Amino acid sequence: MDLGITGIHHVTSGASGAQEDVDFFTGAVGLRMIKQTVLFDGNKPIYHLYYGNKKAEIGSVMTTFPFRQAGFTGRKGSGQVKTTGLTVPKDAAAFWAERFKRLGFATGVVTERFGQKAAVFHHPAGLGFEVIEDASDPREGWTTADISTDVAVRGFHSVAMSVQDTEEMARFLTEGLGFVRVATDGAHTRYGIAGGGPGKTVELVAEPERKQGTWQFAQGLVHHMALAVPTETEQTAVKAHLEGLGYTDVSEIKDRNYFHSIYCRSPGGVLVEIATSDIGFAIDETKEHLGEKLLLPPWFEPRRAEIVAPLEPIVVPSYATRH
Repeated sequence: MDLGITGIHHVTSGASGAQEDVDFFTGAVGLRMIKQTVLFDGNKPIYHLYYGNKKAEIGSVMTTFPFRQAGFTGRKGSGQVKTTGLTVPKDAAAFWAERFKRLGFATGVVTERFGQKAAVFHHPAGLGFEVIEDASDPREGWTTADISTDVAVRGFHSVAMSVQDTEEMARFLTEGLGFVRVATDGAHTRYGIAGGGPGKTVELVAEPERKQGTWQFAQGLVHHMALAVPTETEQTAVKAHLEGLGYTDVSEIKDRNYFHSIYCRSPGGVLVEIATSDIGFAIDETKEHLGEKLLLPPWFEPRRAEIVAPLEPIVVPSYATRH
């Protein structure tokens, strides 16, 4: 069933310190800073930082909330995104394994799953990541002085969800969202949408004995993964379809300034967002100057001084916004 979902839109996680997060994603991983803004929900001012590939494409956008100042904590477990996968070119895994080991974010081991080489690494807040080799990804990575085009991160490859009940979660993915089962490798089963491949893949990791993790905003936890649809027309259709299948915990449409969103708590526990691709990140700054300054949505601008004052000062390196 084609519901208009085109692949992964973004992944949003809880970091700890704001500068620590900036240094990790722009320095260690070599992503482009594409947006500095704030969390739209709640009462405490908290950054919302966006990172992406060279063209800031949907399907490459990692977003984070640095929660250290707010003191938000949680517990890892099932019902969460366990690992966020990023695509790198063929033969690049060894480069990243050595790099992350040298920087203290990994053990330096290259692994293999589904016939693809990968290197696992961890954000300072404890978030799990891996780079996965896939020569079929045509997207352009952001480059820095020590990360060249032939190894740069292209965007998301996949997300791996830890779940206790894979049967009901598989039904949600296939009947609810239109994914197709691709293959199984050990505890991991891959599902693809819109042809599958980089940016169009979700893995279910069967961990029936793992204790349930918490779902709140927290340091070191993925808050949600988002799938992309073109417009609110497809978004509304997905909402009606999910509710018709009995997945009634679907939110109303929320204005996130750069896209519109609905959210559904999946039966496995992972929060899944459906986000539109029709607005984009250049509505409040040019494509050439993305991420250079803190921007607030129009409804927050009258409160700028109040919102900005308690935020941890950050310095975004020039190489993360301009070539």
